[in-house]
Amino acid sequence: MSKCVCMIAEFRGGNFRRVSFEVASEGKRIADSLGLSLCGIAVGSGVADKAADLGRYGVDKVFVADDPALENYVAEAYVPVVAEIVAKCDPAVIVLPASVDGKDLGARLAGRLQAGLAQDCTEVVCENGAVKAKRPIFAGKCFAWCEWAEGALPVISCRPNVMDCFAPMEDKRAEIEKVDVSIPAARSRVTGVDLDTSGKVELTEAEIIISGGRGMKGPENYALIEELAGLLGAAVGASRAAVDSGWRPHSDQVGQTGKVVNPNLYIAVGISGAIQHLAGMGSSKFIVAVNKDPEAPIFSKADYGIVEDLFSFIPAFKEEVEKHKSTCS
Repeated sequence: MSKCVCMIAEFRGGNFRRVSFEVASEGKRIADSLGLSLCGIAVGSGVADKAADLGRYGVDKVFVADDPALENYVAEAYVPVVAEIVAKCDPAVIVLPASVDGKDLGARLAGRLQAGLAQDCTEVVCENGAVKAKRPIFAGKCFAWCEWAEGALPVISCRPNVMDCFAPMEDKRAEIEKVDVSIPAARSRVTGVDLDTSGKVELTEAEIIISGGRGMKGPENYALIEELAGLLGAAVGASRAAVDSGWRPHSDQVGQTGKVVNPNLYIAVGISGAIQHLAGMGSSKFIVAVNKDPEAPIFSKADYGIVEDLFSFIPAFKEEVEKHKSTCS
């Protein structure tokens, strides 16, 4: 019988990303349903000092591979290391983040293990000892339930900001087992580089996102929503049209060919609402659209719509936010 449910954490910049705690919480729910323990895999540089913190979210034991060569995600180094640790865990189920790195790792790991993979899942249930996972298909127009044959190993990547995260148990720490693994020498010229050095809020983990589209008319006008984002503690995103125009970097792109986001509040400013953009933000809890065209497709998806010129509305909205913050301080 398999020993545990296994969650794979994502460690970056000296800390676990919040999605790691969401995955740990979901892993704990699965483990409890199957009557198994929950183990974790933590790979990175300096991760050993933080690994016990995963216990606050239900992880019983963490297998740690800590090495300077693992500071940044590079597939040909990470995949063999994680696969070697998975062999030690003998898991019944593997769960990991459906982040940019997590999707790549999940696909490669499933191929190496000859396991069945369900990517970008929004719900996982256990029925009669079997695991089922729900994932969006056809650009989010519908959902599919994935099942595995008896004896197969499910590998499930969980969409960030969707799975409920446990309130941390402050007095609980996970058992740590450091694993000596052989890190393969790179066979290519690919080098892992941490590009996120600005300290800005990561799109996939943001509670609030303000995105601008073609209606912003130029890169200089993004200062309007950047100032508003600063007041709200929000991340700034962009539509594909804005990115293709060179107004924002690709890392800011929200959509089917960018990042899939699930904030509590998504404010779409000057975005018409192309289907590929809706696929990337359609599951946001509340959507507010600001567009001067009342026929813009974005309004069909929005919970609240403002038919107004953004260059009039955003400064007025910013002023009201500033007033509210001053009265509350």
